[in-house]
Amino acid sequence: MYSPYRQIFNRQFSQEQYQALLAEVNSAFGFEVTFKICETPVFIPPTLKERLVEAGEEIWRQINSESYQKEINGAVPAELFVPNETAQPLFAVLDFAICRAENGELMPQLIELQGFPSLFAFQHFIAGMYRKHYGLPEQLTHFFPTELQNDENIYIEKLRRAIVADFDPKNVILLEIKPEEQKTRIDFACTEHFLGVRPVCITALGKQGRKLYYYHQGERIWVERIYNRIIFDELHRYPDLPLRFSLTEDLEVSWAGHPNWFFKISKFTLPFLKGRFVPPTFFLHQIDPIPDDLENYVLKPLFSFAGTGVKFDLTRADIDSIPEHERHRYILMRKVNYQPVVETLDIPAKAEVRLLYVNNGQKMELLTNLIRLSKGKMMGVDFNKGQSWVGGTIGFMEK
Repeated sequence: MYSPYRQIFNRQFSQEQYQALLAEVNSAFGFEVTFKICETPVFIPPTLKERLVEAGEEIWRQINSESYQKEINGAVPAELFVPNETAQPLFAVLDFAICRAENGELMPQLIELQGFPSLFAFQHFIAGMYRKHYGLPEQLTHFFPTELQNDENIYIEKLRRAIVADFDPKNVILLEIKPEEQKTRIDFACTEHFLGVRPVCITALGKQGRKLYYYHQGERIWVERIYNRIIFDELHRYPDLPLRFSLTEDLEVSWAGHPNWFFKISKFTLPFLKGRFVPPTFFLHQIDPIPDDLENYVLKPLFSFAGTGVKFDLTRADIDSIPEHERHRYILMRKVNYQPVVETLDIPAKAEVRLLYVNNGQKMELLTNLIRLSKGKMMGVDFNKGQSWVGGTIGFMEK
């Protein structure tokens, strides 16, 4: 996207460099990454960086507004409510499609948001790999705050304060379902490398009274703080998991990312947001009449993850198939037009930028980013088979 750096990178790129990068990533923790790491980082131009920051600030103002705070408790399904909720989210991400405004300038459009952590550790790790194997200029950074740009250790300390807090890392766990089988396993390994926080499967936890514990190398270890990476939607796909407790119990544990915020900042939030960075979005049960041009809308279920249940080629029959009493669980969002703005060695790629936030005790602070590139109709792997210069990457900006 940022022409001076893009032209130099494309000219100097070699497949040997990329294979060397992959080899080091896949050998770093003794297993191979199962998602596609893109051949290239993205170079974010200054004007787009400013708009991304502005868009995030505008969205957070609306989330923190009195009007949304009156609605926010309605986001959490009663059967999934977890006690001991924190007053503020600890982590959040905002996902933007990169489009063009009428004047031709790049414009971010919000398509998703989550009060949930993303690949905070891996994104820092992969940024270092891109730097090392491609010799990126020193004036480029993957961080937004100025204080981080010349001292990456500050970023690790911010993660440590958020995830470990004042606890002994030994008593802090990253909680997942079968973490060794997750596509994001590499982030778990990076988190343990940087912070000493071990990934633990929910089935490994036992309960005594209100306290949780697990065994490691024969030693019983009490769990005092949970870095939660479990999605309820995924948990429900494993009805036969041998669990010895429920997340909805009143447990004596501190949360690094309380589960309720996954719902409170989510697709549920989208209909309440307005402005030039947010496509018009409505709860399905509140739309009357249903738009005639459904081909220009996307139907999304509120409680789903990783795009499951989303309908892009929408028809009236799709709407009619949803019972009236279920329509409050869906939203209609106006489609956005992703623009192929990243020059590659063949056809340009479309970009989706995820902004990664951590609560610093005063506000949600934008730290870094994650970017996905696509040359297909959608961002998913199935739409990019056989394509190069697609997949997960990170954006670099001038300091």
